[in-house]
Amino acid sequence: MRTETEKSPVSYPLPVRNLGPKGVTVSIDADQQQRMELAKAHGLLSVERFAAELAIRPWKKDGVQVSGRVEADITQACVVTLDPLTARIEEQVSAVFVPEGSRLARIAADSDEIVIQAEGDDLPEVFEGDSIDVGALAEEFFALAIDPYPRKEGSALEFPVEGGEEQGSGPLHEALKKLKGNG
Repeated sequence: MRTETEKSPVSYPLPVRNLGPKGVTVSIDADQQQRMELAKAHGLLSVERFAAELAIRPWKKDGVQVSGRVEADITQACVVTLDPLTARIEEQVSAVFVPEGSRLARIAADSDEIVIQAEGDDLPEVFEGDSIDVGALAEEFFALAIDPYPRKEGSALEFPVEGGEEQGSGPLHEALKKLKGNG
């Protein structure tokens, strides 16, 4: 994940302090350089497509609600065979932001308790200044949707059977045999 000082490859700061009552819709379609940077940042072989469609609307008195969808086509390495695997990401985006200094931001900051409701809404996120980086938000939802352990269908790690007899084959098995001096 990024630190606060690192800028997202698909950064899209949007001024929200004077957002009209109907809000705005933002479309993001990453170019080749942005897709290469996304792949590098998330340990992927490639990102063939990254697109987001986000609706940014006023929420309550001074908050902002962001909803929409992020879609991507990615290629990542199988954790067993290292073969390239393609995957499609289609993730709903939903977040609420309040400016620092708002009543809801103070309630969240002053509370010593963390309340988690599995079916409830998340607490609003606090933003500084007058804009929200909706591109970075889309990247966060993209990152959460990436399979951390992609595995090619039919591939599996094979382990020694009890009693010292080994089973299986494959690059990992062959490397282990060489290390043990049996190959």
